[in-house]
Amino acid sequence: MAPLEVLMVGTGEYTTGFVGGGASTSDKKVGVVGLTLFDLRRRGKVGNLSMVGVSGDKFPAIRQHLQKNISEAYNGLDVSFSEFPKEGKRDPESYKEAIDALPKGSAITIFTPDTTHYPIALYAIERGHHVLVTKPAVKLLDHHQKLMEAAKKNKVFVYVEHHKRFDPAYADARFRAQKLGDFNYFYSYMSQPKSQLETFKAWAGKESDISYYLNSHHIDINESMVPGFKPVRVMGSAAKGIATNLGCDPATEDTITLLVDWVKKDDPSKRATGVYTAGWAAPQKAGVHSNQYFHYMASKGEVRVNQAKRGYDVTDDDTGLLWYNPFYMKYAPDEEGNFAGQTGYGYISFEKFVDAVNQLNEGKVTLEQLDGRPIPTLKNTIATTAILEAGRRSLDENRPIEIIEENGTWSLK
Repeated sequence: MAPLEVLMVGTGEYTTGFVGGGASTSDKKVGVVGLTLFDLRRRGKVGNLSMVGVSGDKFPAIRQHLQKNISEAYNGLDVSFSEFPKEGKRDPESYKEAIDALPKGSAITIFTPDTTHYPIALYAIERGHHVLVTKPAVKLLDHHQKLMEAAKKNKVFVYVEHHKRFDPAYADARFRAQKLGDFNYFYSYMSQPKSQLETFKAWAGKESDISYYLNSHHIDINESMVPGFKPVRVMGSAAKGIATNLGCDPATEDTITLLVDWVKKDDPSKRATGVYTAGWAAPQKAGVHSNQYFHYMASKGEVRVNQAKRGYDVTDDDTGLLWYNPFYMKYAPDEEGNFAGQTGYGYISFEKFVDAVNQLNEGKVTLEQLDGRPIPTLKNTIATTAILEAGRRSLDENRPIEIIEENGTWSLK
């Protein structure tokens, strides 16, 4: 069987590390998606790679960026790819041409604005391709369920890139939580600096919000920790003023908190509370790119995880004190000069998807078996989408939103 072909949809920070004409100022200066797939190709797990954006005029600069910052940094790592559209062309729907060029059974990655996830994923699914989509999978619960139906009909695998599931501390916490009794309380916080408002100014407050972008991490972690519970009610609250002063759309919230009621599926008398806070207006020089921690309490114990500082800091004259996170993406090469970040949970998240697709294409596993694994399939992440949309509607309508689940069908009221 020929190696898996993969199309990268979206050419921005997460895919290439290229933002605004140069390397990103975040901790993803050489991206995640492209680098990981270039290395997976070196290891023989994927074959031909392609990339699609809106404007073909960006590709010469992107290729130069990848050559300098990846190929020359990692022993001549092959960074070649086919591009769509070609230089001189601009087409917001060029992803269709790029998907049509793939042999059936290929895969795509989607790292584009949230509102575009659904049409791109659906187009690929209907043509028999597997899909990895960044979180949030989609903004609407209805779209999530339609993708589930389409994926089942076309027998393809759809995976949501919730990489925090593979953070070793979070994964271990999920395992230990199963022995702590009934879920009772969960609080999480995740933030990024104001520079992200500049990176995402094109869509911030217009097409999506910080809850979809960051709260999605911890809501998914909570969902994965408590398979015996389901969310039933969401109330949202938001702070504003910082983003709008920086020139963002007037609707842009700085920090969003969702208060969620959960009930035990087989005993509704047992209830739990989830509180999820996310913001992108943290200080520019806080020392970490992402503050990220949670507190989980159950009937027989509790878990606390703080993954912001991780006991590793570097101080220099130019930037001061910084806490790095090589556990997510380790960019330092090995002793032979090759990329050596295969143990980072950002890398592992993609490798899990590629391995699952290869096993599925070879007939070694079924879609039902993949849903049975603790990985972020569409079926295993539907409560997260329900909470995120309910939170958005709660903010817009200034009222609590009920989540209804009956016989596997979800709706909001």
